[in-house]
Amino acid sequence: MSNQEKEPMFSAKNLKLFTAPLGRDNPITVQVLGICSALAVTVKLKPAIVMALSVTIVVAVSNVVIAAMRKYIPDRIRIIVQLVVIATMVILVDQFLKAYAFDVSKQLSVFVGLIITNCILMGRLEAFAMANKPWPSFIDGLGNGAGYGIILIIVAFFRELLGSGTIYGYPVMQKIGIYSTGYENNGMMILPPMALIAVGLIIWFQRSRNRSLIEKK
Repeated sequence: MSNQEKEPMFSAKNLKLFTAPLGRDNPITVQVLGICSALAVTVKLKPAIVMALSVTIVVAVSNVVIAAMRKYIPDRIRIIVQLVVIATMVILVDQFLKAYAFDVSKQLSVFVGLIITNCILMGRLEAFAMANKPWPSFIDGLGNGAGYGIILIIVAFFRELLGSGTIYGYPVMQKIGIYSTGYENNGMMILPPMALIAVGLIIWFQRSRNRSLIEKK
């Protein structure tokens, strides 16, 4: 194929790979993957953002590595190879957080290591990276990581605001003087079940606006 015939790096097809997971093909609200993270790390906005960035980096880079190696990976051991690549990336991210963001690393606790078991990663490696070139795989990884991260950030925003009265640690409710009206923080928002309820509300809202998602199921 000549250079003129090659698909542009930012073609409509590649753009769709990035944008689809942000909405109608979101890994959490449509594919129903990575739900456990929404329960575990969304009490505060800061750890949710860090987890979103961590997963995005891991899935994007892992996609590129597997896509580059796909022709040389024996079919019988492809899952093992994928797990090794993911585990290596997760270890690097975990060590980076411990070195440069130790307080957030402590808040995330074991959940950074559990990125290895996140179904989104194995799903993208197996369904996309094993059949596509590195650049589209990178875009696909970024899109799915961003789609995952958007849901975590939305859930964490409302849980922290309503449960603790803060946003990213800033005392919003106190600054606007809402406590003087008799308002109190809703302690239920920081309990694990509220994360699932929040995700459920997002799923309901998305599918009520896009009936094709209901028909698809």
